[in-house]
Amino acid sequence: MKLGLLFSLVLLLSCTTRHTNREHVNTSVKSTIPKQAILSDSISSNTEIIEIFIDSLNIGKKGQSKIELIKHRVLDDMYVIVKFYTKGPRYWYLQNTYLYECNVSMDLEPIISDFNNDKFNDITFVSAQAARLSNDVRRLFIYDDREKQLISIVNSEDYPNMLYNKELNCIDAFLIYGGSSTVFARIEGDSLKTFASVNNDIYRTVYEIDNSGKETLLRKDSIDPEDNYIRYINYKPLKKYK
Repeated sequence: MKLGLLFSLVLLLSCTTRHTNREHVNTSVKSTIPKQAILSDSISSNTEIIEIFIDSLNIGKKGQSKIELIKHRVLDDMYVIVKFYTKGPRYWYLQNTYLYECNVSMDLEPIISDFNNDKFNDITFVSAQAARLSNDVRRLFIYDDREKQLISIVNSEDYPNMLYNKELNCIDAFLIYGGSSTVFARIEGDSLKTFASVNNDIYRTVYEIDNSGKETLLRKDSIDPEDNYIRYINYKPLKKYK
């Protein structure tokens, strides 16, 4: 039953599969439609639109790209539909549609920013709830200007609290547990690949990781327990965020 409802939902929302003639939506990254203002989905009483986010000013090639995030409840589960469009002479043309399970109580809280230094904006949104609430888990989508589409980074949820790191021209993540780890990764195709990490626990250890996944220990130091939750912007030389 759940799969049938979900299929009907996606089919309905994709009824304009190749184009839509809606007016240009002048919404900014901070513009989301309040939950209270969204009517229940007419497909069934078992489905409900929870949240909608639309941007056509900042994502991808500004003014020429549009993204819609639609969060739905289907029975007891929640899903997010991601739809990406490019602008034609008369219509918005649908380029990508993604569907993910997203059973989190928080809002999507989308962030539009350039995560790979190609001068085009990409997007992340909250997609999972970590065991430790200080770990902000998100899905990352990179805009590909050559193909005019969004690339889903398939393992982005493994890199919580991700930031674009200007100093190393990469993405770094900050994992919080009994200690912490700063992980440095590069985008390769549709994945993030770790090339270095700094781990603060009983000791501070710094590793470099080659293309085969082999780790090389660069340094191992004693660490003050009060420094266990320092985030680093570089690992060689070791340099923390200010």
